Amino acid sequence: MSFISRRGFLGATGIAAVTGTVALRPSDQGAPYEPYFAQLNQALKTAGIGTPTLVIDRERLHANAQKVKAHVQGNGQGKLHLRLVNKSLPSLSLLDEIAQATGTNRQMVFNLPYLQLLTQQRPQSQILLGKPLPVAAVARFYAQPPTSGFDASQQLQWLVDTPQRVQQYRELARAQRRPMRVNIEIDVGLHRGGVPDLDVLKTMVQLIQEEPLLRWSGLMGYEAHTEKIPEVGGLRERSRAHAKQVYQRFADFMQASPLKQDRQALTLNTAGSPSFRLHDGTGAANEVAVGSAMVKPSDFDSPLLSDFVSAAFIATPVIKSGRFVAPDGVEELGTAAAWWDANQRHSVFIYGGHWMAKPFAPAGLSPSGLIGPSSNQQILLGSGKQALQPDDFVFLRPTQSEAVLQQFGDIAVYENGRVTTMWPVFPAQA
Repeated sequence: MSFISRRGFLGATGIAAVTGTVALRPSDQGAPYEPYFAQLNQALKTAGIGTPTLVIDRERLHANAQKVKAHVQGNGQGKLHLRLVNKSLPSLSLLDEIAQATGTNRQMVFNLPYLQLLTQQRPQSQILLGKPLPVAAVARFYAQPPTSGFDASQQLQWLVDTPQRVQQYRELARAQRRPMRVNIEIDVGLHRGGVPDLDVLKTMVQLIQEEPLLRWSGLMGYEAHTEKIPEVGGLRERSRAHAKQVYQRFADFMQASPLKQDRQALTLNTAGSPSFRLHDGTGAANEVAVGSAMVKPSDFDSPLLSDFVSAAFIATPVIKSGRFVAPDGVEELGTAAAWWDANQRHSVFIYGGHWMAKPFAPAGLSPSGLIGPSSNQQILLGSGKQALQPDDFVFLRPTQSEAVLQQFGDIAVYENGRVTTMWPVFPAQA
């Protein structure tokens, strides 16, 4: 029997420790452009684009729109109406494209400027407010009404969430002798707003019933919370079921009230991009709102939308590319990081940055934790296998579509290997 010496044992142990430590080092995630992004990179250069730009792939956009359309049309179980979420698709041209593809003229609007723009530029629209507006904003809309022929008394539904807001709208309607349609927001579990219980709803029904200028037009129950609930122990399914049950309870109450109307004449709106596929028209709701799913930003990567494709990217030019050199004073940290992680050996400085977006192509780029973000010229780190040169484009995937899509000016529309047109966007607005 042979024995290993103490020195040999320690040496072997040290080698094993070093080997194990090296095995824990991050693997190289870098790679050149995939063919799709190589072609998109060239298309942007050919189009003469040299600033950060929001790109929408028209073919992918239509693929997503057709999936939404197929669902709302139903499969024999029932039929839903589709309402496009204006803030998530903040461009008239983009909204027109999807409206035509899906066959809807219904839109959900969330602020006064977009309401004014839409009613003036697209007078055929049927509009539901997505949040209750202060009565001062409502008064301003009527003080400067659209000249397009849009009929607010027939085509516009204001959202009311409390007896106090009903009273405010009632006083405005009386002062202007103006009929107003009001849709009631109900709380189906999110607790952000809306009518919390039937006692409050009863008071609102009475107020609406007593005022001939107010006409009840439906319900709106937003259930964004259900798809954020952890899928543990059936919690998500219970949340989904609870939201539907609460909606049904409110709808049944309204149909037993003096305001009762034919269901088909009402707007019974629910859902949103994360949850619209939970509804098939057989429940209380007869309409779903969808916006972000059409372009699928990364916050909407979920099982219910797994077959949808990313259709929107931020494309930003590379300003400088080369070996990463840490700022003076932290050279040793930079050297250590580069030794440990191959993905921190190369730097790419981009035009702009610090957006609500994540680097997507070419693969293996990430922000620098050492230097931090910059809205002017952000640094991204990688292994160098991306092979980026100045004037190439880095593609980032937005985390959401609202607010982000309109940060870059006109949207570049990409199809058949080239940029074919530019779509103007709405002005930035909360």
